[in-house]
Amino acid sequence: MYKYYNNNALGLFQNDCTVRAISTATNNTWDDTYEHLSNIARLQGTMMDDSKFIQNYLDDRYIRINNIPLTVGNVAGEFKDNILLITMKGHITCSKYGIIYDSFDCRDRIAEYCWIVK
Repeated sequence: MYKYYNNNALGLFQNDCTVRAISTATNNTWDDTYEHLSNIARLQGTMMDDSKFIQNYLDDRYIRINNIPLTVGNVAGEFKDNILLITMKGHITCSKYGIIYDSFDCRDRIAEYCWIVK
């Protein structure tokens, strides 16, 4: 299932999927998540939307499920008792208890990795 959700602090559509997904999964504000990720990325000398930065950040905090040959929607359905962060080519989204919360419907995209937040 998909539910439109854009928690960008100004309601804009920006290249901010990392901030939107992580803030949604952790129940933190967009602003707080942006500041947190920005500070960590700055200390590492990288950008907070870099895929390796995101993967390392999530690996340090959550359990990663690798090699998921499923669509994002199917992953959400398989883990409907969990809160997930799911990456796909060029995007990251949040699934809460089987529902994808995002600014567009990405359920048909192929998942790369998945982290269990809760």
